[in-house]
Amino acid sequence: MIRLHQVTKKFGHFTAVDNVSLEVGEGEFYGILGPNGAGKTTTIKMMTGLYSPSSGTVEIDGSDIERFPTKSKLVIGYIPDQPFLYEKLSGREFLYFSGGLYKMNHHEITKRINELVERFEIGPWIDQRSENFSQGMRQRTVIVAALLHRPKVLIIDEPMVGLDPRSAHIVKEVLKEQVHGGAAIFMSTHSLPVVEELCTRIGVIKEGKLVFEDSLGGFQVFKDKYNGTFESAFLELTK
Repeated sequence: MIRLHQVTKKFGHFTAVDNVSLEVGEGEFYGILGPNGAGKTTTIKMMTGLYSPSSGTVEIDGSDIERFPTKSKLVIGYIPDQPFLYEKLSGREFLYFSGGLYKMNHHEITKRINELVERFEIGPWIDQRSENFSQGMRQRTVIVAALLHRPKVLIIDEPMVGLDPRSAHIVKEVLKEQVHGGAAIFMSTHSLPVVEELCTRIGVIKEGKLVFEDSLGGFQVFKDKYNGTFESAFLELTK
């Protein structure tokens, strides 16, 4: 579903992502970890077509995202690290707008919005203008927008930012459901507990290079060498 082959991204003389190759298949939840500035968000922006690789290829559901951008983006649900909404639209209006971008018809969008508004418990304020939303309200609305078209691929950058414990629990349960339904998820986060709870595979990126990749079980074996904690193993890999 997601395939990066020898992907490099340079900004002038600075190499943000350096020859990264990875794959995420159906029903896999891939979590990528790394220090600030390691290349996580740049990798995600290449996956979503916001950046073009300096070299290498990014394939989504079998299509090169540079050669077939529309086809690729129609199967992606993208949750950025900073939720963007149109300030003068209500949350519901924004969701209708988002559904239209994915070529959903009005009846289909309405049905799906109603399902997700209930699932994410956002009914009390979804008809307010988004300029009045808190960070957590914005985040939940953007997550709903990403799920409207039942994407085959979810690409997520720090999904829990601004969420209260109940909202975070709902999001985690929904993400688990997406994986069980066959979606491929690629998630960047700084939250080690979230990775341990959700991910089936883990990658660690440092200075643009993928320095570790394995299943969660493989990482458990690795971390046993370093006091048996996720934190100590991560610090060892990124020191």
